[in-house]
Order: sequence, then structure tokens, then C-alpha cells
Amino acid sequence: MSNTRRAFLQSSAALTIGMMGGAANSLAAGTQAAQNAPSTAATPPVPASPVQVPKMKFGNAEIGRLVLGVNPMYGFSHYNNNFSAAMREWYTPERVCEVLHRASSFGINAFNYVHVDRAQSDLEMFQSQGGNMHLIIQVMARDDAAFLVQKFKPLALQRRGEEIDKAFQTGTMSAEREWCKRARDLGVLVGVGTHKPEVIELVEEQGWDIDFYSGCVYNRTRTEAEWKQALNGEIMEMPHDIYMQSDPARMYKVIRQTSKTCFAFKILAAGRIDGDGVVQAFRTAYSSIKPGDGVYVGMFPRGKDEIRENAEIVHSILTAA
Repeated sequence: MSNTRRAFLQSSAALTIGMMGGAANSLAAGTQAAQNAPSTAATPPVPASPVQVPKMKFGNAEIGRLVLGVNPMYGFSHYNNNFSAAMREWYTPERVCEVLHRASSFGINAFNYVHVDRAQSDLEMFQSQGGNMHLIIQVMARDDAAFLVQKFKPLALQRRGEEIDKAFQTGTMSAEREWCKRARDLGVLVGVGTHKPEVIELVEEQGWDIDFYSGCVYNRTRTEAEWKQALNGEIMEMPHDIYMQSDPARMYKVIRQTSKTCFAFKILAAGRIDGDGVVQAFRTAYSSIKPGDGVYVGMFPRGKDEIRENAEIVHSILTAA
């Protein structure tokens, strides 16, 4: 951890409380607690930390304003194949459960689940250990939304940003609007994910019947022509994972302009922002979104207690506001 980031945490009330001994000090400690705890929903497998992420109202639920992201758990690094492979290797089913329990102990009680690979069996293992998370499910084109609702009883369904952005680029947004109508009939909160501020502007203008947006603060789904324009004719080696510093302000602007609940994501540019920049990225996010909005953050706590660090940063920022 950088000196500046360490100084921020040490000077915050969050760290002072967190060091009082109520929270486990590592994922290993959380694992032991999970193994010793009775497997009932009423008994948390990891003791609650004195540091709790402040809550927001979302539908009929109270969820933490920091929502656990899913990408690192299944190797979606948005960086390169080697980093993705390292994530998949580290994130065994046991570690997925450890991270879910550890996040829960800090009041991170919502999870942006995606139905891929072994995600269902990992979630079922977590639940069998007494774990519980409100699920905001990203729904891909191949997914059966009715099955997801029947099987997982989620709080919300969110049409995945990749699907929405493709529809926007191909002029087929009417089909996505129909998908949202069908999802509404399933009795859950309905949301639209996107990497493009202009998508939110369009959906708002057309008055779709949805409850929330999930907006990536970096527009990583530009077409090749759009990238050339944005980069003055240059094309990078990885055109789908370019993170421009000017992008976040554009997404935050449209998030503030809608009355609907919004979740900002990739605020750390898929891990490209580290060290001193982490605290500033969180400050920028929470000062740029509305008081009833939240943030999705994926975590890869290999070799460090990233979950506690993030929870303490968010706690300090929001309780000082």
C-alpha cells in the first residue's frame, strides 16, 4: 500500500474502529470462522466488523452502497489473458465463498452475480454455509431470465452492458426494451447496464419502464471508428480495453441527471488505478453520483486485505460527507 493511501486509512475513523478487534484480520481468519460457524442463515459465518459500509434503499431492500463485483472471480480481468488466468487460478470455489463471507462482514450485502462457469455451484456453497447476499444479476443474451428468477430469487435483473451496447450500435434497442418489459413481469427490479452515457440518455428520453442503471465510467465499447476519432487516428493494441481519463466525467454527468437509482462500475479502470489513486477514485465516484446511488467493485484480494481496505475507504468517505 502506498504511503498516501496508508495515511488516509490510518487517519480515518473507519480504520480506528476497524482496529478495535471486531473484524477478522485476513481471509484466512474469515475461512476459519466460516468453518466453525453453524450452517444457518441466522448465524453469520464471519463476525460482523465494526466498520460497516453505509446503506442505500434499493427497492424494498437496504443494501450497502458498495456492491461486490463478479469479474475477478471468473477471470474477467479486462487486462490481458495472463492476468485473467491468474484470477481464475486463485479464485477456487472456497476462495469465492471466503470473499463473499468477508464482504458480508463489512456490510457489503449485495452481489452483481453473473451466470457463468461454476458460478451457480459457488453461490450454492456460500448459501449452504449460511451466507446471504442480495443478488443483482447481469443477464446475458443466452440467459433465461425466468429461470434465473425462479432459481436464485434475485433482488434485480440487469441487462448486461455488452448486450445493450451492441443493440445501441446496431439499431436494435427496441428488442432490449421488450426484454425489460418481460423482465418486469417476473416481479423483480429491472435495470439496464451500459458503458455508454448516450445509452442512458436515450433510455431516459424514451421513458423505458426500468428501475435502475449500471453505468461503466469508462466507455470501453466504442467502435473502431469511434476509437480512431477519440485517439486522433491512433488505434491501440487492445481496442476493447482502453481507459481514457476523460471518460468518467461523461458517465457521472448522466448518472446525476436521472432520478433513477444508478450504480457506477469500473471506477478503478479494471485495476489500472492503484496506490494513491484508489482513494481519489472512490472520492470522485461518491461525490459524482447521487446520495441514493451505489458502486460495483470487483475485488482480487490475493496477498492483501483489499476487501477491508475498500470498505474502510468507503465508510470514511460516506460518513464524513
